[in-house]
Amino acid sequence: MNGANLLLECLKNQGVDTLFGYPGGAVIPLYDALYNYKYFKHIRTAHEQGAIHGADGYARSTGKVGVCIATSGPGATNTVTGIATAYMDSVPLVVITGQVSTSLLGKDSFQEIDITGVTMSITKHNYLVRNVNDIPTIVNEAFEVAKTKRPGPILIDIPKDIFLAEYNKVKKYTDNNQNILDINNLENNLDELVKIINDSKRPVIYAGGGVKIANACDELLRFAKKGDIPVVNTLMGLGTIKRDDELSLGLVGMHGFRENNLAVTNSDLVIAIGARFSDRVIGNSNGFAPNAKIIHIDIDATEMSKNKESQYHILGNLNEILKVLTDRMENKNNGEWKKQIKQFESKNEIDENLFHPKNILNRFNEKLKDDVFVVTDVGQHQMWTAQYWNFKNSRSFITSGGLGTMGFGLGAAIGAKVANMDKNVLLVTGNGSFGMNCNELSTVAKYKIPITILLLNNQTLGMVRQWQRLFCDERYSQTDLDYEIDYSALAKVYGMKGYTIKSMDELNNLLSECEFGKEPLFIECKINKDEGVYPIVPPGKSIDYLIEN
Repeated sequence: MNGANLLLECLKNQGVDTLFGYPGGAVIPLYDALYNYKYFKHIRTAHEQGAIHGADGYARSTGKVGVCIATSGPGATNTVTGIATAYMDSVPLVVITGQVSTSLLGKDSFQEIDITGVTMSITKHNYLVRNVNDIPTIVNEAFEVAKTKRPGPILIDIPKDIFLAEYNKVKKYTDNNQNILDINNLENNLDELVKIINDSKRPVIYAGGGVKIANACDELLRFAKKGDIPVVNTLMGLGTIKRDDELSLGLVGMHGFRENNLAVTNSDLVIAIGARFSDRVIGNSNGFAPNAKIIHIDIDATEMSKNKESQYHILGNLNEILKVLTDRMENKNNGEWKKQIKQFESKNEIDENLFHPKNILNRFNEKLKDDVFVVTDVGQHQMWTAQYWNFKNSRSFITSGGLGTMGFGLGAAIGAKVANMDKNVLLVTGNGSFGMNCNELSTVAKYKIPITILLLNNQTLGMVRQWQRLFCDERYSQTDLDYEIDYSALAKVYGMKGYTIKSMDELNNLLSECEFGKEPLFIECKINKDEGVYPIVPPGKSIDYLIEN
């Protein structure tokens, strides 16, 4: 058995059945071995960035480790944006890159790049394999590190001669993964924390993406219900509680609704669960929950008091912690507090007949109901989706949060659908983001992946234009995309059904006829380029300082 076959055996032993990748010189031996491994489903994308985003979408939608393969040099560097995207959002990936032969390392050889050095700051760990006999140990460790505690991407760089080298160990490889998570400080001051929760009059739960990662949504709901505590979400935390639950307020922060931001501002207790107090959430940190005590529950000690000082920390497994707290706390009724939050709501209404993103998304939501993964790119369309979609399932929202990666959506939607062929996958994108990786339509066409693409086309880089309008005296510098592209015709070139829609009546007629999930479908909605995402908190301001239109 050579190194390439050994690697595939190790991946198989880890339960991997789907690979995303693109062949090249340094990984030819690996693809030669793959030729005989019908066990794996391999998705060859149009570009390595599409492959890494595909593995990312696969991982986010399933909770499993996504696996991506790229060749050396430019193949490896094309994965860097995707690795950083996964790192910022704590997504478990194993990225396997080819490398020049060991005898050529450090000699500026053709397609040589020090990819372990390049990615050191954006991976949980990375490896350069120098001995074929180390592959089983490295793969075993890589998967364990990728998926335990706070998940993240791992890179394994393998020189070409290591793929070809003979494996000479007799010992059979076994998977000894143990998902052990220590809980520290849970008993310390626990009675005091429970008393603080019981005594609070205006509590708010601030739930982030860590709740999804820990599969702690059920415990979060039980905790919130027993304490009768309203829940606000970060972008990554949407879906941790059903959006139509009476305790769910939705998105908080820069584009959070008025009642959500004012609930936090007027609270006397913020219980942060699996959240990192991102600048997009807290705005000016001095104005974030200024009169509240803060309890921070997380598995990553480095997040404690990093961006916002918290008086109490609980470090460990969210499921275990929430269970203990829920069991010890009192049943409460915060009816008066919930009434006060209701009074914070904005009075601004959007005419339901207007061809506005809210109405467009509502129609898709009504058509697709609960059985859908919603993937977005980055920009205004992402924020509209976060604000208006009625999320019901913990992993149903797939988006680039921390890095804000335009071009993420199509690859991620492919990965999500490949992993969940029995579910609908809707990609919501904008013309700026879509233009970055629309080459992946060829992947959709090749594998006949039945995703639905909703393009909100405003012929501009909408979010940047909105900031230029609000904060740069309407000096629109290089944001208008005023060239005419027939996107529905482009979809048809790739064998997809494509439609261009300009009104709610046209959209309603189309949606009444469409059957989603059976074949690839592309729907372009042409919207007003001056439509903004509101409310918005200006940079440097507290989250109660809202521009509402």
